[in-house]
Amino acid sequence: MSEKEGKLLKIYDGSLPVEEDLFERSYINHLAWTLAVIFGGLVIWLAIALVNAENQRNALATGMCADPLFKGEIDRKCLVLVRSREYWWQHLWYGMTHVRETAVKDWRKH
Repeated sequence: MSEKEGKLLKIYDGSLPVEEDLFERSYINHLAWTLAVIFGGLVIWLAIALVNAENQRNALATGMCADPLFKGEIDRKCLVLVRSREYWWQHLWYGMTHVRETAVKDWRKH
């Protein structure tokens, strides 16, 4: 090996990968993030279910979906499409703040 080749190899010696850092390490706790995403999705899903249930409960309580042909019956198509309050968050707020009150009323009916 000549002197020029030796200098050239010495210059490029620093460009070799360090074998200890060759494989990337992840310091993120994947289990914790996975559980956080799953629980976040569950909370969103339950909130959507609560909004739909409270929308229908309020429509039934106010008589918005009474069947026009059969007195005392419920129009099921209306129940699916009704908007008993102006905004979805009003249903969520009412459902979250009146849990005990609604549960006791429903329990006493039975």
